[in-house]
Amino acid sequence: GVVRVDEATGMGVALSTDANPRFTKLDPYAGGRQALAEAYRNVATVGAVPRAVTDCLNFGSPEDPGSMWQLVQAITGLADACAELGVPVTGGNVSLYNSTGEPGRSDSSIHPTPVVGVLGVIDDVARVTRSGWTEPGRAVYLLGTTAEELSGSVWADVIHQHLGGYPPAVDLAAERRLAEVLVNASRDQLVDSAHDLSAGGLGQALVDSCLRFGVGARVDLTTLCERDGIDLATALFSESGARAIVAVPRSQEVHLQDLCTARGVPLLRIGTTDDAGPETDQPALDIAGVGTFPLSELRAVSEATLPARFG
Repeated sequence: GVVRVDEATGMGVALSTDANPRFTKLDPYAGGRQALAEAYRNVATVGAVPRAVTDCLNFGSPEDPGSMWQLVQAITGLADACAELGVPVTGGNVSLYNSTGEPGRSDSSIHPTPVVGVLGVIDDVARVTRSGWTEPGRAVYLLGTTAEELSGSVWADVIHQHLGGYPPAVDLAAERRLAEVLVNASRDQLVDSAHDLSAGGLGQALVDSCLRFGVGARVDLTTLCERDGIDLATALFSESGARAIVAVPRSQEVHLQDLCTARGVPLLRIGTTDDAGPETDQPALDIAGVGTFPLSELRAVSEATLPARFG
């Protein structure tokens, strides 16, 4: 979210809060770092420079050695990551004894959930980068690389009801380089929109970007799979960090490529925004080798949960 704080200059602040209890359950130290990395990435995605951190640390009973260990590890991971990224913690709070059943048992506690908020500053909110495709005819680029990192992912949870293995590796140097590209691309108006990749991976980010303003896309991930040595399912659902997708006017593609090359951020053209699917007159998300999904169907699924639950 972006809020203007100075009417004369247009200066504003961007705020993002993030947490991944599944990753933190698998590795509390990495989970604290992951939460910071995602919030940091989200703030940069809109074009703001990350400046400060706040947190809400939600854990089980500190009287249980396992829960206490999770808390210490998550705090240590968050502190180390803040030092590496150069963003200080300015405040926060802690919520403990979040458990059910018999007190003091690790299996009765919630997943450890360090919620991390990052505040960024943007010099003029008029140039904020939007989170979805704004019009057809734009090139879609993926920034960053994708590894086979499906443990703790939404895919593993929803498809296999499984939580195990190791969470995705955290590369804060890559996060910093990506943030620099996203902030500079916003400042120089090289991109129309940007969306980070996190829960649900590239597949979820593509759906979000299409649904935001009702503009479809045609995507081919063949080159991505070949470059990163992964299969199509991994390309769509891996939750590797330090990644984003951007929509770029054709006139700015070379400038974006030069910016990424100078900052050491890998990029790959994976498709274009489009106002209609190949076999329909309505906006759709078309993924080569997977299928064509009308946005009306995607929106119905996306927005159905609460109405179905509450009537």
